[in-house]
Amino acid sequence: MNIAIGNDHAGTDYKLAIIGLLKSKGIDVINHGTDNMDSVDYPDFIHPVAKDVAKGEAEFGVIICGSGNGAAMTANKHQHIRAALCWNKELVQLAREHNNANILSLPARFISLPQALDMVSVFLDTKFEGGRHERRVEKIPCTAG
Repeated sequence: MNIAIGNDHAGTDYKLAIIGLLKSKGIDVINHGTDNMDSVDYPDFIHPVAKDVAKGEAEFGVIICGSGNGAAMTANKHQHIRAALCWNKELVQLAREHNNANILSLPARFISLPQALDMVSVFLDTKFEGGRHERRVEKIPCTAG
């Protein structure tokens, strides 16, 4: 399994810890994020993650910025992306089960590092339920018009 990960300066410590978690599970990581705390523009690091997931080069993505909002908004501009901004494990579980989220957006300034690691584990361990949810997920993409 490949996971693409991207972050801005607010998420560097989180990203490094998440990469450690993923590697301990035998998951390959494509790192698109900054590796330092110098101020950067999050779209520069989020677009590559969304492209990897949309093209199937990564099964899932994890994106991290201060609030998680800008990262999620950026990722969701890409076709075939369903980035979910989550701040607890319950929301992560529902985003996977009901919305088939393929990118997890984490708000580094609003959750602890242990919470973030737990949330990534839930994201990876939770399967999409399909059924009635499949019909709804199919209605998410916009069509030209």
